[in-house]
Amino acid sequence: MKIGKILRSTKHIYQSKFSYKADKILDLYSMRGINEKIDKLTNSIENAYTGERFLTDVLVVLIDDIVEQEWLFDWKAELDNPNRKVFKLITRGNENIIQGLMSINNGGDHIFLYLIESPKFNKGKSKQYLGVVGNLFAYACKYSFELGYDGFVAFDSKSSLKQHYIEILGAKILFGNRMLIETREALKLINQYYNE
Repeated sequence: MKIGKILRSTKHIYQSKFSYKADKILDLYSMRGINEKIDKLTNSIENAYTGERFLTDVLVVLIDDIVEQEWLFDWKAELDNPNRKVFKLITRGNENIIQGLMSINNGGDHIFLYLIESPKFNKGKSKQYLGVVGNLFAYACKYSFELGYDGFVAFDSKSSLKQHYIEILGAKILFGNRMLIETREALKLINQYYNE
C-alpha cells in the first residue's frame, strides 16, 4: 500500500516536471523563426527621432561582445555552434554598441538565416534606430553573393510575419513557415543598403 502511494505521488511529480519541461520546450519552439518586423528599408540606419543617417558595418561577433541582459536569445549558444556564424551590425567607427545581431549557416547553395535580433533600445515605439533588421537581411544576401550563391537566403518566419516579409522583402514561401529571398530581391536589398 505504501509503495503504491509513493508511485502515485512520484508519478504526479514526474508529470508535473514533464509538463513544466514540455511548456519550456514549447516556449522555446515558439521563439524559433525570424520574429523581427522590418520597420523601414533605409540605406544605412536612421535615427528614429532626428532622421540622421549613419553608415554601418557588419562584423563577426566575438564572445566578449555579448552582454546577456540586452538580448532575448542565447547568443553565446549561437557562437558555440560550429555550424553557425554570428554577425553584429554597428555604426561605422563604433564597434562597442551593437545595433543588431544575426546568426547564419552556410547551406551549400544558400545562406540560412537562423536568428535576427535588435537590442532593447532598438525595439518598440521608443526605438533609437530604424532600418536595423533590413540592414541585416541585406548583409545576409550580400554574403550569399560573396559565397557564389546568387543572393539566395532562406529563413523560417513567424506565421504572423510571413505576409510582412513577402511585401517588404519580396520573399517567397517555400513551405510552411520556410521562406526564401531569391536573386532579384536580394539585389534590391543589397542596392538599398550597400550602394555607397
